[in-house]
Amino acid sequence: MKPKEKAGNYLDYIPRIVEEYKWEKDGEDNVTIFVENKGIYNRIAQKLFGRPKVSQIHLQGIGNYIWPLIDGKKSIHELGARVKEHYGDEAEPLYERLTEYMKMLEQYGFIVIEKK
Repeated sequence: MKPKEKAGNYLDYIPRIVEEYKWEKDGEDNVTIFVENKGIYNRIAQKLFGRPKVSQIHLQGIGNYIWPLIDGKKSIHELGARVKEHYGDEAEPLYERLTEYMKMLEQYGFIVIEKK
């Protein structure tokens, strides 16, 4: 399913982490998101195939830096400025990459992107 196209400048939108997902940051600043596997099919897979009740999603690279900054107050543009400040030219092409990353997180249901 394709996420709804946003009207206006996408960089002005504000991402917010969906409250149902718990996450933690380890000593090396790596972020892990915990996803509870609910529903009848997941319960069957857990009993028959030993699937975990909670899956762990490990973020990589710049995602480890961005995730803790998503607070429901900073716009995507502001997040990009922080990434640019921290990573410099290594983050380029910054806003194209950041926009795609935010759309992916939204598509997976980890964040909600709202208008200011």
